[in-house]
This record gives sequence, C-alpha cells and structure tokens, in this order.
Amino acid sequence: MKRNVPVVFDPNEFLAKVGRGRSQADYQKKRAIFSQGDPADAVFYIQKGKVKLTVVSSQGKEAVIALLGAGDFFGEGCLAGQPRRMATATALPDCSVMRLRKADVVSVLHAQPGFAEMFLHYVLSRNIRIEEDLVDHLFNSSEKRLARVLLLMANFGKEGKPELVIPKMSQEMLAEIVGTTRSRINLFMKRFRELGFIDYNGGLHIHSSLLNIVLHD
Repeated sequence: MKRNVPVVFDPNEFLAKVGRGRSQADYQKKRAIFSQGDPADAVFYIQKGKVKLTVVSSQGKEAVIALLGAGDFFGEGCLAGQPRRMATATALPDCSVMRLRKADVVSVLHAQPGFAEMFLHYVLSRNIRIEEDLVDHLFNSSEKRLARVLLLMANFGKEGKPELVIPKMSQEMLAEIVGTTRSRINLFMKRFRELGFIDYNGGLHIHSSLLNIVLHD
C-alpha cells in the first residue's frame, strides 16, 4: 500500500511564483519595516536576519508578540482582509526582507489550491508558535523566557542545523523581548554562563544544554 508523504512547503518556490510582485529591501537594526496602524497591503518574507513584532496599547505600553527569523513570513493578516497593521515589525540585527504585493500573493493562492493548502499549513504552524510564545510570557518565569528566546534565536527546534553563534543583541533589547529588566537579564546571562549553557568566545554561543532551563519545572 502506498503511503502519502506530506509535501514540505518551499518558500523559494512560493517566491518564484509571485513573480513581478516582489521587491527586496535591506533594513538596519531597529528600523521599522512597517508600523502599527499602517495600511496592510503586502506580505513579507525574511531572507536574512531577525524581526520582532510588537504591539502598543492605547496607554502606550509595548509588548513583544513574536520573534521571527530567516525563512519566516509576516504581515499575512492582509490576506484575510486585515486593512491595517495590528503590530509593528522591526529589524533586530540588520536584515534582508522580501516584500510581496498582496494582489500577487492572492493571485497565486487562488490559481494553485494545492500550493495554497501548503501555505496555509505553514502559516498555521507559525501562528501556533506565536501562541506558545504568548503562553510562555504569561506563565513562565523571566529566566525561562530568556532561555527560550535565546534558543529560538539559535533556531533550535527548526529544520536544519542550529546557529550556535547568534547575532549580537544588547541586554536592553533582550529585556524588552522577555518583558523584564536589564539587571535581571544580566543576572540570568551570568548564571547561564557559569552553568556552561552559553559562552562568549568570539560571539554569543548557545549550547543545547540550555534546554535544561526550559524543560526544568
């Protein structure tokens, strides 16, 4: 009996199908790719670097809702009729991003239902990860949240080999992502180093043993 083998979503194939609706841009660290409230008229794909998504309440309180890396899409809410951006997307380190016009993406998805199904599965799995980030923020300690952020930045849990050396990021930025103070980030990073979970030899090295912090109750 022949078994059905699931087809893996290929972002490069998707980008090729969009065709002329693509444009590439480089963004420097801390530069906004789009801001909360902007018109939602395109989908974005991260070719290199990392992007954070943040929302600001009417009282001015900011919260990080997602940390995305190379191979991730964002801004796909426009495909479901979202007229305005619900979040701000900001480059963490310098990054390269592909902008895909909404009309061209919609055209490809309508023309190829099979490919649209693969894209839907991709987006849903990405959204599940964002929900996990939210649960992590609500229920886990700031130390666990920091460990999880570092592991995500190093691509642990993704297909392919993890990036053992991650881009340089200030403790202020990590504090903003985790939702705590810089002094606590400094304390946790020192502890991780003492325990051998990270080291700073030529950059910030993340070791798989850091998972012990996330998994420990």
